[in-house]
Amino acid sequence: VADGTDDGAAYAVAQGVRSSVSALTTANQQLGSTQGLLSTTSSALNSMSTTMTGMRDVLVNLASSNVTGTQRTQYQQQYASMLSNVKSFIQDATYNGQTLIGNVAGSSGKFSSVAIVRNEVGSTYGIATAGGSAIYNSISAAGAALTSTAAAAAITATGSFLTAQNKVSSALNTYGNATNYVNNQVSYNSNKIDALNTGLGSLVDANLAQESAQLQALQIKQQLATQAITIANQTPSTLLTLVKAA
Repeated sequence: VADGTDDGAAYAVAQGVRSSVSALTTANQQLGSTQGLLSTTSSALNSMSTTMTGMRDVLVNLASSNVTGTQRTQYQQQYASMLSNVKSFIQDATYNGQTLIGNVAGSSGKFSSVAIVRNEVGSTYGIATAGGSAIYNSISAAGAALTSTAAAAAITATGSFLTAQNKVSSALNTYGNATNYVNNQVSYNSNKIDALNTGLGSLVDANLAQESAQLQALQIKQQLATQAITIANQTPSTLLTLVKAA
């Protein structure tokens, strides 16, 4: 079925299927871009989580009365350096001009939630932001208060730093789930495209086995017709030979 003149009904259905395949392909392209954004975001959060584990160790050391003088200063500098790392992770969590966590000063991507088209009918899947600014401000405030053993102990005891850690862990879980959802949707769309193309082939493509059998049947008929004509042409000559013999 090449066009509407071959089989109008089949061609109309085929065009609808082709449109669905094209739309699903476009949806998967959008989902692919989102996979990149989620991967970048998760990478930044993993780095933040690892660094913050080290920062908590520094807080515990600073809460000890055995840490004094130069050693305390060194721990404070170590905390400040780690804090700078965390800020960089947030600022650099950008993919294709977008970021889900980078809303601190110096972030280059557009900070906003994402609503991605997931299928051929335009249904969307939403991904929220994590609020990197709140996380950074929380641990930055903790660092500014590290002026004494009592202050460090208070920060550790009240859990203000732990709250920030928990936000990072929650964000890792959120974006991990979102990554799985998007990956599964891409796989489903791809399988659906294959199924639609298979159905499309059955609808508009010739059945090669059937057409081959019909061709063979026609060839045999043609051969039989040719033989019949040959025999018919030979009959008058045979009769004439018999007449002459008589």
